[in-house]
Amino acid sequence: MKIGLVIAIEKEIEAFLSEFENLEVLSEGYFKVYRAKAGKNEVYALKSGWGHVDAAAATQFLLTTFKCSAIFNYGVTGALDPSLKVDDLFIAEKVINYNYDTSEIDPFLPHQYEGEPSPFMALDAGLIEKAKKAWPELKSAVVASGDAFVSDKKLKEELFSMGCNLVEMELGAIRRIAALNGVPVLSVKCISDTYDGDGSDFLENVRRSSKKAFVIMKKLLLEL
Repeated sequence: MKIGLVIAIEKEIEAFLSEFENLEVLSEGYFKVYRAKAGKNEVYALKSGWGHVDAAAATQFLLTTFKCSAIFNYGVTGALDPSLKVDDLFIAEKVINYNYDTSEIDPFLPHQYEGEPSPFMALDAGLIEKAKKAWPELKSAVVASGDAFVSDKKLKEELFSMGCNLVEMELGAIRRIAALNGVPVLSVKCISDTYDGDGSDFLENVRRSSKKAFVIMKKLLLEL
C-alpha cells in the first residue's frame, strides 16, 4: 500500500527521519518528500507546515502526485481535559474543525461540512481497529482542530464542553481532503502541552512527545 504521511513541523518530522534509513528524497515543487519502505508499505512523508491550509495542500499533493491510498498523520497535541498528562498517547477517532461554520446561511450544524453526516468527522474505523490490536493501550480521542495554537483556558473549556479532549492544527483539514478523495485517514497523537499549559510546555516537550507518537506510527507502518 502507498501511504502518505503528513507531519506538521520540523520538530515532529525529526523522529521519522532518525528512524528510517536509506530514505529517498523527492523534490516536487514546494514540498520535500521522503520515500521509505516499511514492511509491505511504501511511505511518502513530508512536512506540511502549521495549520489547515498547509495541511490541506500537503494532503492533496500526496494524493495527486504519488497516488497514495491512505493518509497517516502523527504528532503532538494539546490537552483539553484537565486530567490528561504530557506524553499520554491517543488514536484519533473523530475530528471537528471548530473554526468552520456556515450554519447561519446553510442547513447544516455549526462546524459541519456539506456531505458530512456530523460536525464530528470520523476517521477510518478499520484502520483504528487494526491500530488498537497492534497497540492495545492506545486511548481514543475526539480532536478539535483549528488554525491557532490554543493556550486560552476559556477556549479550552469551550472545546472540551463540545466533547473534544485534544486540540491541534492540522487533522481537520487532513481528514476533509482525504474524504473528498475517497481515501482513509489514521492519526496518532501524543500530548505535549496540558490543560494548564501556556505554550512553554509545548516547546519543552514537542520533540520527546513526537518520538513517542512515532514509535507507535512506525509499528503501524510496518505491520498494517
